[in-house]
Order: sequence, then structure tokens, then C-alpha cells
Amino acid sequence: MAEPVKGPASYFPSIEKKYGRPIAEWKELIRSSPLTKHMELVSWLKAEHGLGHGHANALVAHTLAEGRSE
Repeated sequence: MAEPVKGPASYFPSIEKKYGRPIAEWKELIRSSPLTKHMELVSWLKAEHGLGHGHANALVAHTLAEGRSE
């Protein structure tokens, strides 16, 4: 049996359902932003794209973690 998804990625299905965009598209927006700090990016997603704090935080955390592991 597959392990349940944990951490920021556990929000991804509800983010896609609520906002109608695939996670890859959100991640590309984050990567292409001139902002680099976690909370700046969270605030930007909330203000410019209408995301809730938890969803914005999960997307930023997951995207920045991927960038650090490359």
C-alpha cells in the first residue's frame, strides 16, 4: 500500500481543485518571480493570485526545497 503524501505536497490536490491550475504552473510562477525570500513569495501569491496562506506557504516551501536540492 502506498504511503500517504505528507508535508507541503499533501496540499497539492486541494490547490489544483480550488484554483484550477496545475502545481507545475504554480511552481513556474514562483521560480520566475524576482522575489527570493519565502515570506515575500507567500505574500505575493496571496496578494496577486488570491491563494490562502496555507496553500501559498506549501507551494513556496516545496518549490524552494526543490531548488536547494538541485
